[in-house]
Amino acid sequence: MSATGTTFRGARADVAEPLLVVILGPTASGKTALSLSLAERFHGEIMNCDSVAMYREFEIGTAKPSADERERVPHHLLDFVEPTAFVTAGDYARLGRQVLNDIKQRGSLPIVVGGTGLYLRALLDGLFAGPQRSEELRDRLRERAAEKRPGYLHRLLRRLDREAAARIHANDAPKLIRAIEVCLASRQKMTEMWKQERDPLQGFRILRIGLNPDSSALYERINRRAERMFKSGLVEETRRMREKYGDSARPLGSLGYKQAAQFIRQEIDRTTAVQAAQQAHRNYAKRQMTWFRREPDVISLAGFGDDREVQRLALELVEKAAYSQMQPSR
Repeated sequence: MSATGTTFRGARADVAEPLLVVILGPTASGKTALSLSLAERFHGEIMNCDSVAMYREFEIGTAKPSADERERVPHHLLDFVEPTAFVTAGDYARLGRQVLNDIKQRGSLPIVVGGTGLYLRALLDGLFAGPQRSEELRDRLRERAAEKRPGYLHRLLRRLDREAAARIHANDAPKLIRAIEVCLASRQKMTEMWKQERDPLQGFRILRIGLNPDSSALYERINRRAERMFKSGLVEETRRMREKYGDSARPLGSLGYKQAAQFIRQEIDRTTAVQAAQQAHRNYAKRQMTWFRREPDVISLAGFGDDREVQRLALELVEKAAYSQMQPSR
């Protein structure tokens, strides 16, 4: 029973499918704050959908929920991946769907939170039946990338599938290699294969809530967060992870950690590292907003997730959806 008197118990023949809340938004838009507000109000459990926050031992640069925040409500799919491992979108979708069904069986409200658009799409819409992995091809691509000047993989993908290249960051080698692999093995554009029949999530009614703060205010918040990460020990954490795992730890290539590593290698000074991290996060936020605009049926709320008015509107949306859940299905 939630604070409003609404239950989220599993499916019965006389009620609609259980509700699933998805909170979308760019980095630093307040998704965590909104998810906690909804989870505490509606007996919810939060499932992470941020690809970097899945990794163990990396804390400062991931902006994961704090220990206190995690104690307030149950959280899932945080800190479960070894730093040298790689979780594909398909892996995440399979794990996530099991978690969602477990939450449903407990009678709680599942709330998916995060900013990795590809993983979210895999969870909700399913993946296309792409070609199998070819380690031989992948090794050749990695070798060529090491020989060529920076950006080789992104330039290659742009020739094969311009739309796919626009959706993948130029430094995200695993996703670039997979996209190139799909294009070469299938002799089709990956974006065309995405349109083929997939396996969408079943058993839930999905309420998508999108956070859409003013861009100037968002960029200011991003700048402050990046600066705070460096002041809170991002360089020291990056140095420890490099000493422990070398360059094989995947999060070391992500935003913030990459710039901290450049500083450690004395390629740039600290001020430049902070500014580069700020710029990289702002660019990432722009790509996220472009991606999420393509998501269907998103109810957009103008503001940050920790704004009281935004939280009030989101609570009303969930209450309305929960009320409709209790009506007899036709």
